[in-house]
Amino acid sequence: MTSGIAGWVTCRQVLNIMVIFGFMLNYALRVNFTIAIVAMTKTLVSNITGTGSDSTEFNLTDISTTTALPTTTEVSAIREQDKFEWNSQEQNLMLGSFFWGYVLTELPGGRLAEVVGGRRVFGYSMLGASLLTLLTPLASNTHYIAVVILRAVLGFFLGASWPAIHPLTAVWIPPMDRSKFIANMMASSLGAAITMPICGFLIDKIGWQSVFYFTGGLGFIWSVVWFLVVFETPALHPRITPEERNEIESAINAAGKKKKPSYVPWKSIITSPPVWAIILTHGASVFGFFTVVNQLPTYMKYILHFNIKENGLLSSLPYFGKYAMAVISSYLADHLRKTGKLSTTATRKIFTAFAVMTPGFLMIVQVYMGENRSWAVAIFTLSLFLNGAVTAGYLGNGLDIAPNFSGTIFGMANTLSSFGGFVSAYMVGQLTKDGQTYGQWQIVFWILAVIYITGSSAYVLMGTGELQAWNNPPEPGDDNRETEEGVPLNQRNAVATK
Repeated sequence: MTSGIAGWVTCRQVLNIMVIFGFMLNYALRVNFTIAIVAMTKTLVSNITGTGSDSTEFNLTDISTTTALPTTTEVSAIREQDKFEWNSQEQNLMLGSFFWGYVLTELPGGRLAEVVGGRRVFGYSMLGASLLTLLTPLASNTHYIAVVILRAVLGFFLGASWPAIHPLTAVWIPPMDRSKFIANMMASSLGAAITMPICGFLIDKIGWQSVFYFTGGLGFIWSVVWFLVVFETPALHPRITPEERNEIESAINAAGKKKKPSYVPWKSIITSPPVWAIILTHGASVFGFFTVVNQLPTYMKYILHFNIKENGLLSSLPYFGKYAMAVISSYLADHLRKTGKLSTTATRKIFTAFAVMTPGFLMIVQVYMGENRSWAVAIFTLSLFLNGAVTAGYLGNGLDIAPNFSGTIFGMANTLSSFGGFVSAYMVGQLTKDGQTYGQWQIVFWILAVIYITGSSAYVLMGTGELQAWNNPPEPGDDNRETEEGVPLNQRNAVATK
């Protein structure tokens, strides 16, 4: 047992706590505008049953407004003159601009974290996003184009934060504990669920500007604390005990490995079936998540006929459920691997199938039972609850197969999956452009079922938990490069003495 900082908490526990709060704030900085825009505009845009491409835009706005403000049907603290005359096109442009920057930095952010360290990339990404959030009221009062630019740059910063956590995991967390640590990423769901009612309350009592000052201020404080208590590696931590440092470095072979690879073996990565297993499954899982969560308020409003307060409460349930499952499944997965009851490969495949394939079958049930209020809510909630188990499945698999390039792999997967948000909204918009009917939504559920099942099947067929040879590619002029990064020191020493 290690004593850690001040004799009562280990450095890894501090890292865990900071990452949990970091991802909660990460999503708060992302969704705060979709919450506030309801109160910022003079005319609320509702979902209409128009025709053509405009119906997709209206649908997107309604998703944000319906989800965002379950408790603020009356925004009494906001004067009419403080609101903006933004039309639906301008609103959707501001809402969508976040993804312009977001998709650009997923892959570069992952690679940058591998080179300079996850602490810097994650910390500065959050710091930049927090400062931009504090400037949002100023941008809003300047021009809507200023908000578009600000939100695009915000996405640029936050896009780099997600893949940065994998390289940090590779140097701080022993292999058999990584599922639990990766589950911290799902704290973003918890952050979204908490952000909605808190920001709704702030808007109602103080005004829409308070949303950005509150979330941006918290993000800034978190960033300062992050750089004070988190360090790139155990060896660089000034307050870590020798016992904890030795425990970590022995488990991940950090003390014995040589310098990180100086280049990325792109050909090996791009042609690797295990990498494509992660990418395809991640794409399917995120597409399903975006569709269910983003479209759920619309479905509840027009098909199930819930009022806005019921809608907001029920729409938040999947967020809590997903985080709970992420924690539960990750602890179980690491226990099964540590005790040798399941190999890493078997663990990843079983939990991936459970988390991604099962929701596919639930969508088939939704096709036939989704018009019933109780069944529909239960199926939506259960499908996203089960989906939280991806943390024990494919989500941290890049650390198994190539810890040196885990950020790059996750960046590739998240870049492609980010387009799922666009495709999902367009798909539903086209299918429901002539009116909201249950028959049209049945088609949506069938598409989700096929994507969920196909994506998870790809992982079951091609996924693996085995370290790939290209994780430590040979350097020019170095014929004796160690290729077993990730093997504990005591096992390497035992082999060397035989």
